[in-house]
Amino acid sequence: MRILISGVCGFVGSTLARALAQSGGHELVGFDNFIRPGSETSRVGLKKLGVRVLHGDLRAASDVDALPACDWVIDAAANPSVLAGVDGQTSSRQLVEHNLVGTLNTLEYCKRHRAGLILLSTSRVYSAARLALLPVAVEKGAFRLSAAVTGRAEMDGAGPAGVTEDFSTLAPLSLYGATKLASEALALEYGEAFGIPVFVNRCGVLAGAGQFGRADQGIFAYWINCWIRNRPLRYIGFGGQGHQVRDCLHPRDLLPLLSRQFAAPALGTDDRIVNLAGGNAGAISLLQLSNWCAGRFGARSVAADPAPRPFDIPWLVLDCAKAAHLWSWSPQTPLLSILDEIAAHAAEHPDWLDLSADFSR
Repeated sequence: MRILISGVCGFVGSTLARALAQSGGHELVGFDNFIRPGSETSRVGLKKLGVRVLHGDLRAASDVDALPACDWVIDAAANPSVLAGVDGQTSSRQLVEHNLVGTLNTLEYCKRHRAGLILLSTSRVYSAARLALLPVAVEKGAFRLSAAVTGRAEMDGAGPAGVTEDFSTLAPLSLYGATKLASEALALEYGEAFGIPVFVNRCGVLAGAGQFGRADQGIFAYWINCWIRNRPLRYIGFGGQGHQVRDCLHPRDLLPLLSRQFAAPALGTDDRIVNLAGGNAGAISLLQLSNWCAGRFGARSVAADPAPRPFDIPWLVLDCAKAAHLWSWSPQTPLLSILDEIAAHAAEHPDWLDLSADFSR
């Protein structure tokens, strides 16, 4: 089977490419536009594993048209920042071109070559406004759903195990979230109209060694690297206490699911969308992450900035019961193993932050 991976030199794309190459049985082709600082570092290692790495920009239809025919496409290319297009430093038009026009070009490629598509989407397709309204309480240094929610089986798609695929996707989401939700809808429509197998995998926070960290994306790698290098850190919003919570998933844990999706029979549209994340077992607050860092590297101060930031939410943990039911999938890499992996990589690469982090934010 020949598999095409967009954004192959990004963290998620390169992790999946390495895992697929090491598992054997596939011919792998990847492309990247290399605009993210540090993405060139992945090229040599992937080539050594036999991955054919091409230069191409997903926004340019002519670049995508020139790619070789493949059986499946894994779309791992996107601008993944929830602040993209609204932070005064990035272009809203470029965000839409990257995330939505890029999806359109990918779908036209899939239609032409009769290729299946696995779209790596995001938990940020869920309504930021509705998530912000969920009642939370502080427990052991972290926001948790309050008893008003956890005492019931579910509440509008949110319950003790997290947010399900039924949670609201009504605006506002963020411009980033809107481009991904629109991409999901477009992909599913192409799948129905042209008989293309399409799967939409809504991922929580993906993290692991080799991720380029910034304050608005790659937060786990960013926090640990900054802690080690004594770079400035801030708890932003929510009283400046660091209680906000996300769950963490290593992208290599996606591989068993992708393998099953490659071989899957036709499914209904509702069964083509699943949450994939670390869940409650992989959830941690920034304060808890700081405590872990202090225990491993020594204590240091973190500044408090209580001013709210656009589209920030106090708590987001995904319920992956649907993926477990449909695909017998569950995360395999424990949270502490992911943190240990990031820390070991940070120790071996003292210049890692300088490759990609923006300390003006």
